[in-house]
Amino acid sequence: MVTSAPENSQNPADALPKSWDPSAVEEELYQGWVDAGYFEADPTSDKPGYSIVLPPPNVTGSLHMGHALDHTLMDALTRRKRMQGFEVLWLPGMDHAGIATQTVVEKQLAADGKKKEDLGRGLFIDKVWDWKRESGGTIQGQMRRIGDGVDWSRDRFTMDDGLSRAVQTIFKRMYDDGLIYRAERLVNWSPVLQTAISDIEVKFEEVEGELVSLRYGSLDDDEPHVIVATTRVETMLGDTAVAVHPDDERYKHLLGTTLEHPITGRQIPIIADEYVDPEFGTGAVKITPAHDPNDFEMGLRHNLPMPTIMDKTGKIADSGTRFDGMDRFEARVKIREELAEQGRIVAEKRPYLHSVGHSERSGETIEPRLSMQWWVKVETLAKAAGDAVRDGDMVIHPKSQEPRWFDWIDNMHDWCISRQLWWGHRIPIWYGPNGEVECFGPDETAPEGWEQDPDVLDTWFSSGLWPFSTMGWPAKTAELDKFYPTSVLVTGYDILFFWVARMMMFGTYVSGDEVLGGGEAGTVPFKDLFLHGLVRDQFGKKMSKSRGNGIDPLDWVDRFGADALRFTLARGANPGSDLAVGEDHAQSSRNFANKLFNATKFALMNGAVIGELPARDALTDADRWILDRLEQVRAEVDEAFDRYEFSKACEALYHFAWDEVCDWYLELAKVQLAEGSAYADGTKVVLGTVLDALLRLLHPVIPFVTETLWKVLTDGESLVIADWPASSGVAADADSSRRIEDLQKLITEIRRFRSDQGLKPSQKVAARLVSIDAADLETQVPAVQSLARLTRPEDGFDASASIEVRLSRATVTVELDTSGTIDIGAEIARLRKDLATSEKELAGTTAKLGNEAFLSKAPAPVVEKITSRKQIAEEEIARITARLKELGQA
Repeated sequence: MVTSAPENSQNPADALPKSWDPSAVEEELYQGWVDAGYFEADPTSDKPGYSIVLPPPNVTGSLHMGHALDHTLMDALTRRKRMQGFEVLWLPGMDHAGIATQTVVEKQLAADGKKKEDLGRGLFIDKVWDWKRESGGTIQGQMRRIGDGVDWSRDRFTMDDGLSRAVQTIFKRMYDDGLIYRAERLVNWSPVLQTAISDIEVKFEEVEGELVSLRYGSLDDDEPHVIVATTRVETMLGDTAVAVHPDDERYKHLLGTTLEHPITGRQIPIIADEYVDPEFGTGAVKITPAHDPNDFEMGLRHNLPMPTIMDKTGKIADSGTRFDGMDRFEARVKIREELAEQGRIVAEKRPYLHSVGHSERSGETIEPRLSMQWWVKVETLAKAAGDAVRDGDMVIHPKSQEPRWFDWIDNMHDWCISRQLWWGHRIPIWYGPNGEVECFGPDETAPEGWEQDPDVLDTWFSSGLWPFSTMGWPAKTAELDKFYPTSVLVTGYDILFFWVARMMMFGTYVSGDEVLGGGEAGTVPFKDLFLHGLVRDQFGKKMSKSRGNGIDPLDWVDRFGADALRFTLARGANPGSDLAVGEDHAQSSRNFANKLFNATKFALMNGAVIGELPARDALTDADRWILDRLEQVRAEVDEAFDRYEFSKACEALYHFAWDEVCDWYLELAKVQLAEGSAYADGTKVVLGTVLDALLRLLHPVIPFVTETLWKVLTDGESLVIADWPASSGVAADADSSRRIEDLQKLITEIRRFRSDQGLKPSQKVAARLVSIDAADLETQVPAVQSLARLTRPEDGFDASASIEVRLSRATVTVELDTSGTIDIGAEIARLRKDLATSEKELAGTTAKLGNEAFLSKAPAPVVEKITSRKQIAEEEIARITARLKELGQA
C-alpha cells in the first residue's frame, strides 16, 4: 500500500533547506541525540550486548587526525550495531597523562616564578585538579563536533575514585602474588623531568654526534692495551670492564688480566662475552653497566660493579674525579680533552650520524640510568596474552599483524611501572619505622607513622585496566555482567605493544575472579582487535609539526562538515594500512554529501514515498534492477563491516549512490514518473524504498546529512534508533539486470558519439533505432530517447550518420540526422585545434621513449605513464582524422 501526501498538501521537500549546509544543523542534531538518550546504554536490556571502550585521550590533548579516524570507525561500528538491535555501550573517558599534565601545570607555575616544591605535594595536586576542571577535556567538545555517539553518562577519568580503587586493588593482588617487585635496573631517564619514562615516550632521532676511539692500557704498542670506540665519552667514568669475543684470537692473551682506568685509576678486567661482535671496529667494547642497556645485561652475567656516575639532573656525580658537578655534555668535552692530553685518543669522527633517544615531552636526550624502581614481572602475564591470540580467544584484524604481536609479547622484558612524579596514582606501598614494607589495598589503612612510597604509577598501568575498571571493577556491576568482555578494541597499530599488550595482560590476569563471572582464567578483555594504520598527508608522508603538513580535523569540520571528515577517513581505512588524505579528498566527500542531499530532495519533489512495494511483475526493469542492486550492495556492506573493511563498505555505497542511483536510476525514474505513466506510483515507492535503505546504510559513517534527509523522507523519529536494512529475500532478476546493462551501454555510446559530433548536450536529434526489438529493448525506447536526447524520425527522415552498438542479444544500429545541427566550419576548426594538440603530445612522448639516456634512468612507472600517453595521443589522432574525413577534410 502506497502512503502519499493528500492533495494540495505541502511537498515534504519543502521541509529541507535549499542546499546542504552542515554548520546550520550539526550542533542541534547532535544535542538532540544526546538529550533523547539514544547513546545511553541499559545494562538491564534483553537485547544482546555490544560494547567498545574509547581509547582514553590525554586530558591535555586535542583531537588530531589519528583520533578522528579512531572515533569515526568506533562510531560507525556502534551506530550500526545499535540499528541492528544490540544494546550498545560506547564508553568514553580521558587519561590523566601523568608527565604531560604535570608539565603543563609546572609551566604555569614557572610563569609566576614558582616551582612545585614551593607549594608542596598536596597543594600542587590540588592545583592540577583545578587545571583539569577548568582547562582539561578540550577533546570532549571536539568529539561532539564530529558526532561521537558515546554514553556521556558513563564518562570516566583514570584518576577518578572508581578507577583509583581498581588500581589499588590490582596492585595489591599482583604484589601479593609476587608479580610486582622493587629492584635497581636500567631505565630511560629524563634529567629535565627527573623521572623514568616509558619506551613509548622515547623518540629516536638521527643526530650528528662524535665517535671517539680511545686507548685503554699501555701507550706502548708492544705492551698490553685495547682500543674501544664510544659516542658518549663521559660514560667511561663508569666503565667496569672491557669485553671481547671469547674466540677472538687477538685478545685471548689478555683475558683474565686487568688494565688501569686512565682517569679513575681503577683496575678494569678484560672479559669474554659472545655478545661482542669481533668484526665490528676493533672487536673490543667498553662496558658501562649503569648507563647502557646492553652493558647492563653483560654486567649481570659477569657480576660486574655498576657505579652510577650521573645524578638525577644529568650531572656527573660520585665519580671521584674533578668532573663531578659538570653537566654530562660539558663533561664529554672535558674528558675527551684530558684523554687527548694523555695521548689516548686514537681517532675522532665528527660529525658522526647515529640514532639517539629523546624525550617526547621535553625534547632532551634520554640517559640510560641505573635506578631503583618498581617492576611488573611479565613472564606469565605475557604468555597468557600471547596464548589468547594463538587459541583464537582474541582475533587480530588484519591477521597480518599477528607476527608483530607475537614478536613483542613473546620477548617482553619486565615492565618499569614507577615514575618520579607527583601527579598520578600513588604507589600503595608503605614503609614502617623499623624497615617494614607493606602494600595496603583500598579498604586498608597504614599504621600511624608509616610513610607512603613517593612515586606514582606509569600512566599505562591505570589505562591497562580500562576495559573493566571503567565498568566498575572490582565491584560487581550490571555493566560488567552485560558488556564485559568488550566486543572490539579499535586502535592504531603503532600502540599495539604499549597499551594493547598491557590491557591483555591485566585482562587475562583478573578474568577468573567472581566479579567477572568466576570463569576460567584467561578470558580476554576484548574479542576482536582491529588495528588501523596511520593518517598521512596526501603525498603519503607522516604528519608532523616540523613538516608543517598536519591537518586539524576541526578545520575540516568547519569548512566541509563533519560528514565529509568522517567519510574521507572511513573511505581510506583498510585494516592495518596507512591512509593518505588531503583537502581534495575532503572536498570530494563534501560533494558526495551534496549529491545525496540533492538527489533525495529531487526524489521528494517528484513524489518519492515510503510504502509497500508493488508485486515484482508490476515494476519496470529499472525498478527491479535498482532494488536488486540495493540488495547486493547491502550484503556487500554488511560483509565489509563485519570484517572491519570500512574502505570497502564506503566505496560500495559511494558508487552505488552516485553512479547507479543518481546517475542512472533517477534519470530513468523521470521517464517513468511522466504524466500518464502506468508505472509512476510503483516508481515513487521504489524511489522511497531505495533512498530509505541507502540513508540507513550510510548513517553510521555520515550521520548528519542522512539523519536530516531520512526524517523528512520517512517522517521517522531518528535514524540512530531505526532498523538496519535486512535482506529482501527476493531473488535477483537476471533479465532485468541484462536489459538495464544493455540500455546503459547503448545510451553511453550514443552520448559519446554526440560528443564526438560536437552536439550540445541539450540538443535533440532525430534518430531511428534499428533492431531494438531484437535486442529485447523495445520497452526501453522512451528511456533511450530521453536520456540520449533523441526524437522519433518523421516522414522523409534521411540519416546523415550512424553508429553500431553491440549488445548482449543483438547489435543495435542508431541512425541519426545531424544535418543542420552543427556549425561545420566551427567543428572543423575545433577538430584541427585538437588534432594539433594530440600531434604535439605524440611527438613529445615519442621523443622521450626514443631517448636511450632517459629510458636508462627513468623509473618503470614513469616510462609506463609516458607510453600510455603516447597510445592515447595516437588514438585521438586516428579518431579526429576519421571525423575530419567525414566532414570532407581528408
